[in-house]
Amino acid sequence: MKLYDCKTAPSARRVRIFLAEKGLAPPRIEVNLRGGEQLEPAFRAINPYCTVPVLELDDGTRLCSTAAIWRYLEATYPEPALMGRSAREQARIADLQWHIEHEGFTAVAECFRNAVPGMKDRALTGPLAYAQIPALAERGRRRAVAFLAALESMAVAAGPYLCGAHFSVADIDALVVIDFASRLHLELPAEAAATRRWYAEVSARPSVSA
Repeated sequence: MKLYDCKTAPSARRVRIFLAEKGLAPPRIEVNLRGGEQLEPAFRAINPYCTVPVLELDDGTRLCSTAAIWRYLEATYPEPALMGRSAREQARIADLQWHIEHEGFTAVAECFRNAVPGMKDRALTGPLAYAQIPALAERGRRRAVAFLAALESMAVAAGPYLCGAHFSVADIDALVVIDFASRLHLELPAEAAATRRWYAEVSARPSVSA
C-alpha cells in the first residue's frame, strides 16, 4: 500500500490517525495542495476528484475517500476495532460519526473554504473552480460554533470515549473537527468541561501526531 497525503489536509489526517491506531505505516506521498498539485494531469490520473487522501492498494486499486479507506482497513486489519465490534456498536458509531461529519466537519469546511484568501475560487474541493460566497462563510461559522457546543452532550453521555469504552472513528472525526476549527480561531466553550476532558485525553494518544 501507499498513501497519497497532505500534512495540512484534515481528511488526510483522519486516515493517518486511523492507520496509526492500526499500527500501519504505509509509504506516504505528499501532495502539494497549496501549490495546486492535485489539479495537475499527473495527479488527476490517480484521482480524478483531485482530493486527498488516496490509498493505493498492492494490486493498484485506488480508494479515494476517507470512508472507503476506513472500511477497507477495518475489514483487512480488524484489530483494534475502530468502527465497532457488535452490530449495535457499529451502528451507534456510524450514527454519531455521520452527525460529526455533516454537522461539524462540513460546517468548518464551509467557513474555511469561503473565507480564507488562499481558497479563492476553490470554495469546493474537486476539479472545478467555485467562487467563494461570504454569506456561506458566516453560515458555516455559526454552524461550527453550534456544533462545538453540542459536543458537550455527547461527551457527558459517553464513557471515556464518545461511543463508550473504546476509541473509535467518532473520536477521530470529532478531534480533527476541533483542530480544524481552531484555524478559524473557534474553540470549545470554556464551560464544556466534559468535552475538554475528553479532548485532552484523546489528544495525548500517539496516533494523533501521525
